[in-house]
Amino acid sequence: MPTVNIADLLSRTAAQHGPRTAVELGDASLTYAELDALAGRTAALLAARGVRHGDRVAVMLPNLMEFPVLYYGALRAGAIVVPMNPLLRAREVAHYLRDSGAVVIFAHESTVAEVEAAAREAGGGAAVVPVAAGSLTELLAGHAEPAATVAAASDDTAVILYTSGTTGLPKGAELTHDNLDKNAEIAAGPLFGLTEADDVLGALPLFHAFGQVVAMNTAFRVGARLTLLPRFEPGLALRTMRDRRITMFAGVPTMYAAMLSAHRQAPGEYDVPALRLCVSGGSALPVEVLRGFEDAFGCAVLEGYGLSETSPIASFNHLDRPRKAGSIGTPIDGVEMKLAKAEDGVGEICVRGHNVMKGYWNRPDATAEAIRDGWFHTGDLGRVDDDGYYSIVDRKKDLIIRGGFNVYPREIEEVLYEHPAVAEAAVIGLPHEALGEEIAAAVALRPSAEASPDELREFVKAQVAPYKYPREVWLVDALPKGATGKILKREISAPARDAEEAKA
Repeated sequence: MPTVNIADLLSRTAAQHGPRTAVELGDASLTYAELDALAGRTAALLAARGVRHGDRVAVMLPNLMEFPVLYYGALRAGAIVVPMNPLLRAREVAHYLRDSGAVVIFAHESTVAEVEAAAREAGGGAAVVPVAAGSLTELLAGHAEPAATVAAASDDTAVILYTSGTTGLPKGAELTHDNLDKNAEIAAGPLFGLTEADDVLGALPLFHAFGQVVAMNTAFRVGARLTLLPRFEPGLALRTMRDRRITMFAGVPTMYAAMLSAHRQAPGEYDVPALRLCVSGGSALPVEVLRGFEDAFGCAVLEGYGLSETSPIASFNHLDRPRKAGSIGTPIDGVEMKLAKAEDGVGEICVRGHNVMKGYWNRPDATAEAIRDGWFHTGDLGRVDDDGYYSIVDRKKDLIIRGGFNVYPREIEEVLYEHPAVAEAAVIGLPHEALGEEIAAAVALRPSAEASPDELREFVKAQVAPYKYPREVWLVDALPKGATGKILKREISAPARDAEEAKA
């Protein structure tokens, strides 16, 4: 089996473009030579802590320059990286640690108390290493010599990205070194045509597949500059594009809608002449937003499709072919797509190729269900036109996408069921003008029990990441059920809301 450690992507670029700026945040920056050296010292730190090939190392950070250092450092040490959202609560972190068996977790200083509690609950002995912006010198003290990259087979797992289905707890998608390497190679070249002269805006979270591969790995593959934003804010993003002469931006539809709105409110403030290419994924980009953004900023917007399980890119519109608004384009090089069990032209989108994950970590049952005869079944329903362009029709799963973040109803329902007054709960997505979907919950209480919607909302809010808790909660006498007793979510409707509430 050939060897290809994705960490070599950075080392090769550092050898060719060492003095060039690799990553910057505010006034701070690292050259490719500095970034590669710090990653090597991180590998030495992990080796000194006993981390070996195949061990799991978690990285729970916002978009700081420390993220790529620790990410590539762990890979150089031969470890498997487990990226985690720093907004996760202790119960969620404990599941990630317990399930992955992580031996080290690099945690942002603001999350240390939560992570330490989670590590105790998980009981696996994960060492918690606090990380703050600008703390690398202290963290890596005593590890002056970079460690050599540990060889890895191309089908060895490089990253475990946790993602949920509509039932059960989050499960880890195993992405191999080859998965990630080929996805970055195709994105940088045939899809986006990036060179060392480009400046990519890293506003998407790097712990997510989209930001990690399409922004970070792709930029580093060609020696481009990655300019990080720890938190997306439309005015700040546009000012950064203007002042840093950003050439490429990757985002989710809610980001495009927010930036277009900011431009319309102050049309003379956000001149971004260097911006040549934008890419959108995560959910469907409204056609009026796509066209309005292109008209306002004079750049091409490419819409594509992918999932954590597909590393993440599966299909895209292309610069050198006709672009179809509202379409997710055609499969990328080396990838096939088809519709399974299509009726009236609509079927489940299935994907096969070098981008499909190795499987779900320690979940052979879930892997066998998702990957059949080499085809990954996405759970998304789509169409394909005569030109081979795919479009998403609906989601087979109950996944809610709120502002580009995936929210899985079962996980929130599990928390609601822990409240002593709750007999039944169903979480659904409601249309929302700004976010795409808002999270809502219909709850039936136990006989004689009392709990207000506000109490239930705050109960969930305390135990999950801020983007996950239901903003709307209402009480019902009982939830609709089928003959087998299964709750029928399609028959649940929210109480009437006025127009202003729906936009809030």
